[in-house]
Amino acid sequence: MEKRTIIAIVLSVAVFYLFSFFMGQQKPADTSVQQPAGVQGASSSQQPLAPAVAPVVAAPVVHAADAQLVKVDTPLYEAVFTTAGGALKSLTLKGYREKNAVDAKSVVLLDTADPSLPVGSTRGAGFALHPQVLYGVDSKQLSIADGQKQQLVFTHVSPQGYVVRKVYSFDAAQYGIGLATQLINNSPSPLVGSLQQIITAPSEIKEKDSRYETYGSTVFADNSLQTDAPKEFDSAVKKYDKLVQWAGITDKYFLIAQLADNGSVANVEIKKNQSGFIESVATSPAFTVSSGQSVTVSHTLFIGPKDIDILKAQGSSLEQSLDLGWFTVLAKPMLHTLKFFYTYIPNYGVGIIFITIILKIVFFPLTHKSYKSMKEMGKLQPKMAALKEKYKNDRDAMNRAVMELYRDHKVNPLGGCLPMLVQIPVFFALYKALMFSIELRHAPFMLWITDLSDKDPYYVTPIIMGATMFIQQKMTPSTMDEMQQKIMLALPVVFTFMFLSFPSGLVLYWLVNNILTIGQQMYINKLVKE
Repeated sequence: MEKRTIIAIVLSVAVFYLFSFFMGQQKPADTSVQQPAGVQGASSSQQPLAPAVAPVVAAPVVHAADAQLVKVDTPLYEAVFTTAGGALKSLTLKGYREKNAVDAKSVVLLDTADPSLPVGSTRGAGFALHPQVLYGVDSKQLSIADGQKQQLVFTHVSPQGYVVRKVYSFDAAQYGIGLATQLINNSPSPLVGSLQQIITAPSEIKEKDSRYETYGSTVFADNSLQTDAPKEFDSAVKKYDKLVQWAGITDKYFLIAQLADNGSVANVEIKKNQSGFIESVATSPAFTVSSGQSVTVSHTLFIGPKDIDILKAQGSSLEQSLDLGWFTVLAKPMLHTLKFFYTYIPNYGVGIIFITIILKIVFFPLTHKSYKSMKEMGKLQPKMAALKEKYKNDRDAMNRAVMELYRDHKVNPLGGCLPMLVQIPVFFALYKALMFSIELRHAPFMLWITDLSDKDPYYVTPIIMGATMFIQQKMTPSTMDEMQQKIMLALPVVFTFMFLSFPSGLVLYWLVNNILTIGQQMYINKLVKE
């Protein structure tokens, strides 16, 4: 029993670190080919073609001085578009700050993208449409108030005789931006190929910020989430072409993605371009547009926070971008519960305390049985010592005698270990929910704890947590020898140092859990008389 207990605890700590290290492992890319339908408004004579050939790119026709900027202001964000490519240069989120300070700047997304390929740039595959061609625009500025919906239209007339219209649709209550790209063929010859929508992002992030703890490309295809770190594209190109629902770039708290609309994305290709940026290219199904006909390819651009409710409301399984690891099935209900409490008591720290109490109640029968078993084991120690002395030269006989002693007193030697192991998945799930939820980002608790997603600035809660863990250890009955007990008493010190850099929200959970456990142990100690 003693060795098994130590092994269980050591394995718990080891699994904790291994889980944190490997939680970003990805599945290999799916490279099989499938052609979904996804174009609208084409003539009835059009037939799907084979996958589009490499794009035929015309020489750039835009000078920087020729491009104009268009600002769109909504209650949620302020976006800046450029007529060079009819694309999105930057987007400032009004409800989120870069730092946890009143005077901190708002979070700005997209501004680090490839300057020559801003988000929403459109390229022709199979016909000449350069992503930086100059577009005309129907408005110089938009201001969208609560409850309103408006559109912004960019138009490019090609020397080859076709027209490209990019219609952006805005809803004051949503982060999603509709993008309908219409190709009108006024030339005498048919246009054959595909449209490609582009998202770019830096392959290296220089800022040392917890926001970039998880950073890279992300794709939801074939009902599976695929994520790749930037280094994966140093020598490889990833392609996904089965039931692509969305693709983009993600960090710990924010997401930039383009969502397919009715199969408008046949495949997504992700690579490092010549400028050194990650380039995520969503290609539409192939089409043929006859003279006098048109085709429309629709997407939705999502540039916003990875708030689980906002993501789910957007549709297209976008909530899958909030990857909470192996125990997502437990982590997401915990996050929903945390948000439920917040609607009534707007303090996520209080919500964490409520969740801890609920979990303690749920696991009370298990932990009660565990501590009771350990207490009963402690009472048998003198008899076990006598048996070991009696059968010190016959190990098999000693084991049989010990098992008979357990059976006579109805004690399970594993009763103290199994309940601990059962709770490990719950701890990991809560760890992920608290560590990666934007809800806790810059969320205050009380006094000096002003950000539950960051460490305790004065290390007060980790130290108190270590002290409660030590008290808990002293109160827990043990069947170990003196050396094993010393090893066990070192665990509070190990955990204290480990938790010094953990988010204060997670430390708060562990601290409250320890306090409740101490109370439970006091109750069991009275219940099971010496």
